Amino acid sequence: MTHVQFEYTSPRLEGEVVVPGDKSISHRSVIFGSISHGITKVANFLDGEDCLRTIDAFREMGVQIEKKESSVLVYGNGLEGLKKPEKPLNFGNSGTTTRLMLGLLSGLPFETSIFGDASLTKRPMERVVTPLRKMGAAIRGEADGNYLPITIQGGELQGITYRLPVKSAQVKSAVLLAGLLAEGETVVQEDTETRNHTEVMLQAFGADLKQNEDGIVVTNKGKLTACDVEVPGDISSAAFFLVAGAIVPGSAVTLKNVGLNASRTGILDVMKQMGAALTVSNERTTGGEKIGDLTIQYTALKGTTIEGDVIPRLIDEIPILALLATQAEGKTVIKDAEELKVKETDRIEAVCQNLQVLGANITPTEDGMIIEGPMKLTGGTISSYMDHRIAMMGVIAALVSENPVKMDEKDSINISYPTFFDDLEAILR
Repeated sequence: MTHVQFEYTSPRLEGEVVVPGDKSISHRSVIFGSISHGITKVANFLDGEDCLRTIDAFREMGVQIEKKESSVLVYGNGLEGLKKPEKPLNFGNSGTTTRLMLGLLSGLPFETSIFGDASLTKRPMERVVTPLRKMGAAIRGEADGNYLPITIQGGELQGITYRLPVKSAQVKSAVLLAGLLAEGETVVQEDTETRNHTEVMLQAFGADLKQNEDGIVVTNKGKLTACDVEVPGDISSAAFFLVAGAIVPGSAVTLKNVGLNASRTGILDVMKQMGAALTVSNERTTGGEKIGDLTIQYTALKGTTIEGDVIPRLIDEIPILALLATQAEGKTVIKDAEELKVKETDRIEAVCQNLQVLGANITPTEDGMIIEGPMKLTGGTISSYMDHRIAMMGVIAALVSENPVKMDEKDSINISYPTFFDDLEAILR
């Protein structure tokens, strides 16, 4: 196998980066625009493979969508305007597309089959299928609908009250989307708040959605109307340069227009806890979403414990936070993160194996990992596991490794950050 080599001799990072649009919000802008009435204009859309799968799915269902670089126009005809796709929908590697679309397709008056790539086919769907079946959805597939390919016979749904058994915004969103098509009230309850982009955006589009002591309540009474969406920069993408700036000596990096939704900013809290020289400026709100600029400078860091309610607020950032912890003084313990096992790969195993190869003192646990630092990384040959966040962690690790880091591929990074290498090159000094 041919490997890609990353080698940076005495690097220093300095300058500004405008990270691409938020992946979660980009997906939802297309979904809600497609089921609304009127033209939804989306600015700073993430031109990544996962989000393009969502566009393709709605085009297959008869929605006209025009895309020019990072601008997207969605010509919505409402829920009733969606048509039965002529062929099975290919969701590629996109777990977000799959789980959210399961909720929507369950209430539409036609049958749809969906499938994905080898990685997506291994990801469990039971967590979404179970509540949807309680609402009356007819879903069949591998292992009783736990794995793709899956066929959904859309039909009449009934609202339910559902307490999330897992800390998953995807499950919450699937049930809320089904609730838009269900008779009566659908109530979602969660013990720990997960990212709330679905609730924020549904309210902006005019859904009958409210939050009270019962939970998040949605009905089929609201008429969704198109609105303009400005997608903030993705904090999950910004995380890689935040960590790079924190661990590469002499660095100072500013990340512009980053989404600062409180359900996503756990990484900022943890980095400050570890002593990072991190500042937030130019804060403002657009479309219900808070955005601002983040500046990070190199400084000494200390280990910490990452657990409990903060975990859903930084679940996608744990791989790069593990790398950060290898350069911090003392022990860092990550707990309550078993959700990492059902991402694009088992990220607990992937992170620990790769960082061990590179010379880190890191031990996997059932629900996280234990990292002792600081450790000088020595370099080595690692696997991306075809997981974009594992691959980007490997590249950032090369910035602080004594010897080159070799990796089996880098193309998976296009899933969420197509301009990653250009942006890195622009701030390398």
